[in-house]
Amino acid sequence: MISLPPSVRHARGLYLITPEEPDTARLLARVAAVLPYATWLQYRQKDASADLRHVQATAVQALCAQAGVPLIINDDATLAAVVGAAGVHLGEDDGDIAAARDLLGPHAIVGASCYDESVLAERAVAAGASYVAFGAFFPTTSKVTTRCATPALLTAAAALGVPRVAIGGITPDNMGPLVAAGADLVAVIGGVFDAPDPVAAALAYGRSFERP
Repeated sequence: MISLPPSVRHARGLYLITPEEPDTARLLARVAAVLPYATWLQYRQKDASADLRHVQATAVQALCAQAGVPLIINDDATLAAVVGAAGVHLGEDDGDIAAARDLLGPHAIVGASCYDESVLAERAVAAGASYVAFGAFFPTTSKVTTRCATPALLTAAAALGVPRVAIGGITPDNMGPLVAAGADLVAVIGGVFDAPDPVAAALAYGRSFERP
């Protein structure tokens, strides 16, 4: 287990993930509108070419630097290093956590998808992960999901000593039990970017962390 800086150890709030958007100017405009309400931002473009991902990630990193919001790159530690992002998020088949830590350094944010398995979270933290993500908690259209997580996973993962991220179909109306169970951040794509008013949606997620 690594020693987390306070800014990571105590991270709490909305973890925004970018939508699939091939138009870079439009992507930047959509992100800029809601970035002030995010704790972290993840750049995720599964269908983009390597060149487009580099261009977009570079531009998004500039936005994040200006806003003071850490940028985390999905699946690609090398791209994270090249654009100077704060870190990387790795799925089960997206690369080695220890190798990403070695590449990005001791202060980088290295996240791991742990789905519905506590043992994956334990292994991730042992390998140097900064946070663990569980999901999906609810039906989602952002990706095909075959694993369903429960709030009990969040509670049990408190012993790992890293932030716990909940993902998958989460809305301001259904996230209360997840926060109560120990979710430090909720990761959202469509709940914000597909909302009629993305800013209002982002604010609603933030307020849900303040409810008793």
